[in-house]
Amino acid sequence: MKKTLATALVLALAAGLGGCSVLQPPQPWEKGLLAKPEMTLGGDALEGRFDVHILNSKEAASGGSGVGGGGCGCN
Repeated sequence: MKKTLATALVLALAAGLGGCSVLQPPQPWEKGLLAKPEMTLGGDALEGRFDVHILNSKEAASGGSGVGGGGCGCN
């Protein structure tokens, strides 16, 4: 019973890894999808600037993005 379960598990794992794209690089026709701006890690730069602008407008303050300090002027 345990041997057949282990064999079935190994076969299922091997079948699942057979289609894994980690083992092979993307094909040329797949690279077009990966080059889209939505696929970047940082996201859209213009959208990020808008997000910072909206946050500064809501908080009634500007600056302070990525800088240490509590906002009281003392670092």
